[in-house]
Amino acid sequence: MARLPRLSIAGHLHHVLQRGAHGQAVCRDTEDFEAFLTAIYTAAEAYNVAVHGYVVLADHFHLLVTPASAEGLPGLMQALGRSYVRYFNSKYDRRGTLWEGRFKSAVLEPRYLLPVLTYFDTHAMRHGEGATSADYAWSTHAHYSGARVDKRIATHPAYWGLGNTPFAREAQYQAAVQEGLNSVQLGEITDAVIGGWALGDAAFVADLQKSSARRLTKKAPGRPALRVNS
Repeated sequence: MARLPRLSIAGHLHHVLQRGAHGQAVCRDTEDFEAFLTAIYTAAEAYNVAVHGYVVLADHFHLLVTPASAEGLPGLMQALGRSYVRYFNSKYDRRGTLWEGRFKSAVLEPRYLLPVLTYFDTHAMRHGEGATSADYAWSTHAHYSGARVDKRIATHPAYWGLGNTPFAREAQYQAAVQEGLNSVQLGEITDAVIGGWALGDAAFVADLQKSSARRLTKKAPGRPALRVNS
């Protein structure tokens, strides 16, 4: 079966996932993590992609972005691959690709902004990196919780709806991360990005489908239709 094209729809929120090839590390030390984030922001600026959030682990990363054009997200990822892989291969005297195939992406209804950022902020803990979200440095938790300001982060309109003041928004955000996600929420966010689906209600998906020629949701399970010989 032919692979579906990756989702990249202008003006919409995207959850992006990319893994290191064969589970190998893509960041080995602090210098690597810092170089990786610099490469992301440089590529995002070049391709007019707003970066709303991220979490970078040793062997994979997640991004939450909005591309201004359909070409923006693929352009960002290609540029990231060129610049960061060149840096990594030079530093560690290696050759070849760093990534496990194509990146994966899901398009999100804006109400999923907070759940997906929570997914990011609890992701390191699920992988045994730190006891709390604040313990892990390579995510946007510190920015949204008020611990520091990263001017490179583009605030999505959905975030402003969390409260009327910075303190109120930060408190609401911290409460969401503290509560975490249940198994259903974790499952739907993971399934959407791995499968490359749209995540939202029926009206959102139907409206989004007008902007895309590819199927945006998983086919409903069921038995294949019986074939009648004529």
